[in-house]
Amino acid sequence: MNWKDKVVLVTGGTGSFGQKFVEIMLKNHKPKKLIVFSRDELKQFQMRQRIQLEFGDSPLRYFIGDIRDKERVYRAVDGVDVVVHASALKQIPSCEYNPFEAVKTNILGAQNIINAAIDKGVKKVIALSTDKAVNPINLYGATKLAMEKLFIAGNAYVGAKPTCFSAVRYGNVVGSRGSVIPFFLSLIKKGTKELPITDERMTRFWITLDQSVSLVLRAVEESVGGEIFTPRVPSMRIIDLAKALEPNCKFRITGLRPGEKLHETLISEEEGRKTKILDKEVYVILPDFRWREGVYGKYERLPSVPEGFIYRSDSNDKWLSSDELRKMVKELKIE
Repeated sequence: MNWKDKVVLVTGGTGSFGQKFVEIMLKNHKPKKLIVFSRDELKQFQMRQRIQLEFGDSPLRYFIGDIRDKERVYRAVDGVDVVVHASALKQIPSCEYNPFEAVKTNILGAQNIINAAIDKGVKKVIALSTDKAVNPINLYGATKLAMEKLFIAGNAYVGAKPTCFSAVRYGNVVGSRGSVIPFFLSLIKKGTKELPITDERMTRFWITLDQSVSLVLRAVEESVGGEIFTPRVPSMRIIDLAKALEPNCKFRITGLRPGEKLHETLISEEEGRKTKILDKEVYVILPDFRWREGVYGKYERLPSVPEGFIYRSDSNDKWLSSDELRKMVKELKIE
C-alpha cells in the first residue's frame, strides 16, 4: 500500500500500541496525515512533545474525543482512508468491577466506529482483539469477542461502499503499560524478596509492540473483509519470566485471580476448521460468510491447519528460552 497519499486514524492513539504505531508510521511509511484519537489531553500533550523532539514537523494531528461519543467519532473519521481501532478498556479487574463501562467502550464504542466508517466511506478498518476473546471467562474477553463479531458482521452492512472490516488477535504485549514485566520490575526495584506468581504452571503468548504493529500493517495490506489475523508467536512460562528478571528471586504463589486463565488460546478448535496458514508468521481465520464475490479466492490455495488444531499457549511449538527472555527484557524501554 502506498501510505503517502493515505489519511490514517488510530483510536486509543496514546496507548502503548498507539504510540508505537505512530512512531513506525512516521519513520517508515510517512502517511499524508496521521490522526491520534483519544480522550486524555495530558497524554496527548506529552506525546506531542516527544514526537516533536524525535520527528520535528510531521503530519500528525491530535483529536480529543471518546469512541462512546457517536457524533465525535463521525467527525474524526471524515476524510479518513484507514482506521486502526485500538481503543478499549483492557484491565480485567477494572472491567469486572465496572461492567457497564466496559460494554459502553468495548462494544458500543466499536459500533460507533463501524457505523461512522461505513457512512464516511473509510476504505479499511482493522480492530485490535486479544486471546482473551477466545472462550472468554471474564467480561473483558466477552466484550472483545462481541467486538470481533461486530466488526466481522460489519461487512454485511457496507453494500456498494468500499469499506471492509477485519481484526487482528494476539496475546500479551511485552512491556506494555499495566503488563507483568513493569509490575515485576517495580517490585524488584523496591527490594521485594518474593515475586507474586498466581500459578507456577501458567503460560502466555508473547508479542512485542513492533510485532503487533507489523501484524496490523499486514492486515491492512491483505484484508478483503471479515478475516481475523493471528500471529505465530512463542509462548513463555510466567515463572521463567520472573527468573529472567531476577535469577535469585523467590516466589509466592497467590492463586489464580477471578477471571484469569491458566493458559490462553488464540485459535479454538472450532476456528481451526476455517484457519489458513498465511505464511510462517501469520494465521488467518476466514469468515463464515463471503460478502464480496471474487475476493476470497486468494485464500483457497493456502494450506489449512491440521484437523483438530488448537493454538494454545501451553501446547505451542514455539517457546522463549531463558536467554531469549533476558535479552527481550534488556531491550525493553519501560516507562
